[in-house]
Amino acid sequence: MTEDAERLRRWRLLLGNAAEESTGGLASRTDAAMDGALAALYDTSSDGSKSRRRTAGLGGSAPKVARWLGDIRTYFPSSVVQVMQKDAIDRLGLTQLLLEPELLDAVEPDVHLVGTLLSLNRVMPETSKATARMVVEKVVREVEDRIAQKTRTAVTGALNRSARITNPRHRDIDWNRTIRANLAHYLPEHKTVVPERLLGYGRRSQAVQRDVVLAIDQSGSMASSVVFASVFGAVLASMRALKTSLVVFDTAVVDLTDKLSDPVDVLFGTQLGGGTDINRAIAYSQSLIDRPAESLFVLISDLYEGGIRAEMLRRMAAMKNASVQVVVLLALSDDGAPSFDHDNAAALGALGIPAFACTPDTFPELLALALERGDIGRWADGLQQG
Repeated sequence: MTEDAERLRRWRLLLGNAAEESTGGLASRTDAAMDGALAALYDTSSDGSKSRRRTAGLGGSAPKVARWLGDIRTYFPSSVVQVMQKDAIDRLGLTQLLLEPELLDAVEPDVHLVGTLLSLNRVMPETSKATARMVVEKVVREVEDRIAQKTRTAVTGALNRSARITNPRHRDIDWNRTIRANLAHYLPEHKTVVPERLLGYGRRSQAVQRDVVLAIDQSGSMASSVVFASVFGAVLASMRALKTSLVVFDTAVVDLTDKLSDPVDVLFGTQLGGGTDINRAIAYSQSLIDRPAESLFVLISDLYEGGIRAEMLRRMAAMKNASVQVVVLLALSDDGAPSFDHDNAAALGALGIPAFACTPDTFPELLALALERGDIGRWADGLQQG
């Protein structure tokens, strides 16, 4: 196939049957099957209705949906399948069909699908729960593989650096930092540095070095963030040097710290959707902090407050003034720019608490910087510029 012919083929698949007059027809059965799968989803309006020229659709038939799910996994790569599944749920109202075990077996698991399943957790029949749990567990393990080692490495490095001492034993000397700190004492005639002070690594004790409190907004728009934050919480909880607490909230607050040994249990302890009372969640989180100078508080929320806004801001200011390292994430996901309350974000910024979105891949770096009590605002500015 020539380059021009391939270009026309792609445009035909993208634009649908209406473009056939200008792009030409589809030559193979495979292309026709791909076109049918695309038409079933994208030639149907967002309310499920069809225009006069549209003839395809998934309707409400579970067998038809199951066949369609099989088709798209046959003809499209996994990354495209995940997008199409999400679009099908959003555009065609297929959420209820996901309660059927045979459909759950057919889907391509991803973070967005997990969010949908968690929102159905309370209405899911027992026949579907075991399958749903397997789907969620598969995604959780994939996320763990992606972020666990990087997180442990970043956090361990940060804790080691924060434990530097100035009177180390010989085997604990950090020679690179010692030399840099003593360059003023370089002796040219001997071509050497004579250190006046030694810098080294402190011996890590088995005691808890930092307290970390994660507070996660479980409103519907935060679904992806809930998934990633739950996995991060479980990873942090596995580290002896940290005391990790995890709470989720809507208008009520639920402490899921006792479930952190298994992030799947954490996720099934959430209830996506509903209102939001950030102030109540912050108040509860404050009660968990008894070593402010050694504590990190991470609020993950779009900041749409349904509680008392002035009280929320006062509590955040109080935590910061008590020397708690406070981080506010508008999203912890790969979903792109989030929707959030700009007024509340600006108000927090005025308090010296920057609010910004972060991807799962950059979160370990942020954690390390926060545990070292670094300049989060400058780091976030660099992240946005990059």
